[in-house]
Amino acid sequence: MTSEPTGFLYPFIDAEERDSSSLVADLAASARAKIGESRAIRAATLDRCDSALAETGRAMADRFQRGGRLFAFGNGGSATDAEGTVELFRNPPHGRPLAAMSLVDDRAVLTALANDVGFELVFSRQLIAHAKEGDIAVGFSTSGGSVNVLGAFVEAARRTLLTVGLCGYEGGAMAQSDVVDHCLVVRSDSVHRIQEAQDALILRLWSIVQQCLEEDSESGRP
Repeated sequence: MTSEPTGFLYPFIDAEERDSSSLVADLAASARAKIGESRAIRAATLDRCDSALAETGRAMADRFQRGGRLFAFGNGGSATDAEGTVELFRNPPHGRPLAAMSLVDDRAVLTALANDVGFELVFSRQLIAHAKEGDIAVGFSTSGGSVNVLGAFVEAARRTLLTVGLCGYEGGAMAQSDVVDHCLVVRSDSVHRIQEAQDALILRLWSIVQQCLEEDSESGRP
């Protein structure tokens, strides 16, 4: 029997399986287990990062209040998280739309930079072109060790941007970096669960930013 390339996702499925009712039951049980695990990790992460989220959200709101923009970036699945973050801040379901730009959505720019100067510089070079003092850099890396993400943080810090990192496992190099102002770590060794929890972190962060901006507006805080 030839093993299927996606067999690692559902190791209990046999290519020769003929009992459909048993297979459906196994799939349903697997899905329920993954949903339960995901919920538990999200809840634990939000609880553990509660004070860090409040501090990060306040710092981001201060930057937005002074005209700052958010730049988000990451690789692979983290690239989609970056794009989702930008969409949430720029076109929110409610509240104030905020200036945000994804550094992964322009294929021409990404491929040009990767070809001309190297993939490790695809995000930092865009920050050089677009970012200014007072902006915000939000980088995603499930491992915490993505070279181009870490390099972008170095450039962002050089330009006095507020730097916010989201990573998994034990945080990797990102959690140890002195150029990352705020680092939110999802303590899991599953890329899927890490990214699901990071989505929850971003949603909570956005909510805190909106709340801070609303309170500032009501109090007349500049």
